[in-house]
Amino acid sequence: MIIENFARRLIGSKIFETYTAAGFFGTIIFFVVNWAYYTPIEVVMGVITATIVFKGLSNIMISMSISLVNLENLQDKVDFEKSSSKLEALVKDLAIQEASVQSAKTIKNHQG
Repeated sequence: MIIENFARRLIGSKIFETYTAAGFFGTIIFFVVNWAYYTPIEVVMGVITATIVFKGLSNIMISMSISLVNLENLQDKVDFEKSSSKLEALVKDLAIQEASVQSAKTIKNHQG
């Protein structure tokens, strides 16, 4: 659950799509500047190949970012929140039981 949320936020940040787009436009600029050295088919194949390589590198960076980030602190935080919510529920339940006991005593005192 924690890793899924982290991965969603990482992918949702669009930083890796920006990396791929920058590689794509950088490759296009390279071929535009050096247009005299390449044929049109080499330019098209070079841009396609570079875009595929940059997309592959961004996927590798995503997987490395997800696998190398230490998420134990987040797991501890989630466990703490679960435990504290359980304890709060138990305290509320105990307060309700105590109130019902006090109510029963008060009713018994008024009747007797």
